[in-house]
Amino acid sequence: MSALKSQILLADDHNLVRRGLKLILDAQPDLEVVLEAGDGAEALSLAAGQEVDLAILDIAMPRMTGLQAAAELHRRRPHLPILMLSMHENEQYLYQALRAGASGYVVKNVADLDLIEACRATIRGEPFLYPGAVTSLIDDYLRRARAGETPDDPLTKRETEIVKLVAESYTNRQIAEALFISEKTVDSHRAHILEKLGLHDRVELTRYAIRAGLVEP
Repeated sequence: MSALKSQILLADDHNLVRRGLKLILDAQPDLEVVLEAGDGAEALSLAAGQEVDLAILDIAMPRMTGLQAAAELHRRRPHLPILMLSMHENEQYLYQALRAGASGYVVKNVADLDLIEACRATIRGEPFLYPGAVTSLIDDYLRRARAGETPDDPLTKRETEIVKLVAESYTNRQIAEALFISEKTVDSHRAHILEKLGLHDRVELTRYAIRAGLVEP
């Protein structure tokens, strides 16, 4: 019978919470927790050894957070649905979870109501967000649109200008002169851009600019 069930990796560093969530999930006819982890590193190790249909990760865990584990899991298995658990309706955590590759976000204090629906939705390939998250995303979309950012672009207009110039081999001084800002401001922008995009150097930034259509390859 278990072969008909979606197999789940569940990671939470609190044993009681994990046990309670497992009881909720295992009580369903179509869901089964087959792997349990106490932190993100253990979750990655277990996922490497056994195929699962869904990973449920607590955001705040020792050794390796759920966000870090989600990003690495998404890199290794981009088609694996990932559901994040959190104690908080926190916009910053929500955005970080989505950037890490998560398909859904469930707040723990209503997990008994939302978790099953969230699991089934993400396994079907649909996103799941708690109700307040939808409002937050719409508000953020409108704010970014008013600021002149494209909806799918994580960068501001000024940051996009800088990425384009970096990719065109402009030096910091040349960028500063072209945009009428100081070299220190250019440095600050570049550091923030690299952090925001999860990149490390000019080469990776140039590749990003080509993919984004800012420069010709």
